[in-house]
Amino acid sequence: MSTADVVIVGGGIEGAAAAWALSQRGVTNVVVVERNTVGSGMTGKSSGIVRCHYGVSSLAAMATIGLEVFEKAQEIFGSDIGFRQTGYVVGVGEGDADSLRKSLAAQQAVGVQTEEIEAAEVARLWPYADLTPFEAFAWEARGGYGDAYQTAQAFAVSARAAGVRVRQGANVSGLLVARDKVAGVRLADGTEIAADSVVVATGVWTPEFLAPYDIDVPIRVIREQLVTIAPGVEIAHVPVFSDLVSLQYIRPELGGELLFGNSDLSDVEHADPDDYLNRATEAFVETTVERVGTRFPGFTDAAITGSYAGCYDVTPDWNPVISRTDVDGLVVAAGFSGHGFKIAPAVGRLIADLVVDGRSADPRIPESDFRLSRFADRDLLTSPYPYSAAGQMR
Repeated sequence: MSTADVVIVGGGIEGAAAAWALSQRGVTNVVVVERNTVGSGMTGKSSGIVRCHYGVSSLAAMATIGLEVFEKAQEIFGSDIGFRQTGYVVGVGEGDADSLRKSLAAQQAVGVQTEEIEAAEVARLWPYADLTPFEAFAWEARGGYGDAYQTAQAFAVSARAAGVRVRQGANVSGLLVARDKVAGVRLADGTEIAADSVVVATGVWTPEFLAPYDIDVPIRVIREQLVTIAPGVEIAHVPVFSDLVSLQYIRPELGGELLFGNSDLSDVEHADPDDYLNRATEAFVETTVERVGTRFPGFTDAAITGSYAGCYDVTPDWNPVISRTDVDGLVVAAGFSGHGFKIAPAVGRLIADLVVDGRSADPRIPESDFRLSRFADRDLLTSPYPYSAAGQMR
């Protein structure tokens, strides 16, 4: 039996961020166990939007930490992680302007650099958009998009350089538990790693993994589709645009194409994370064409160039679980509900805080917000300023 201070199950962006954050705190006797390769699961399917626009203050604070790390990536990691600071604009329709303004005030209170801007300024940023249905806009000059896969690799490389071991192609078959305390993990080949702390960062596969230990993580697996479009016009330096009227988001790609995603949560598609369609359906393509044509009538010669799909691990309140459990020494980080990339650096730090100190070191991010027990307590983590259609995604 090998030993470690901490075993992290799962080498996606959250597991890699946890390894990095632990190493930053001097905890390097850590093993990350990943059944395939680092970032090979849903991490690589992320649309990579970087924004701090959240009605939940702790999430907004986490996103600011993520942004600060992304901005200093070259200094921190010595490599390009794919972050492009295009700016981020969000627009809301009739009836949602008051929620937008209250949300902006709450975001500013935890350090988000955001402001309300006029439609004329958005028209300058996005000259091809029809902005007539919008009532108010918010602007984050520091927002943009990144590459979740590259970022996960950077976390893993940095952690390895500090002494963390990353075992790829090694499947964890279960936990070692003795008298309600975690004692390590068992691998599919029968070998064991003894550890006083285990972090489970297995995303969409978490409920099945933890069920044998009577730990209920209420996650639905939802398939999300994305479509790339050649706009047919010259696109300069446009920002990410979150359209909360027609419920879509759009971000530029390096080659001049645009990536479109869905913000409509009213009719979700449940999926098997090991067996799902890895492209957009015909119906989704038709919906995309309709929404894009409505919002961007200037794209007269637009053409769809590709599509792909991934899966979200969605909790009942659309917010993550980053929590200790009833099994002493066991921490769960799952249920990121589409928010995971932008907050990953802060997630890693909160996991490290829980492992080392048992509580969050950042007063803006109380560990109680993300506790697993909130679902049984019926004390969900929800925005006090929801939008009429997009709801808890903002």
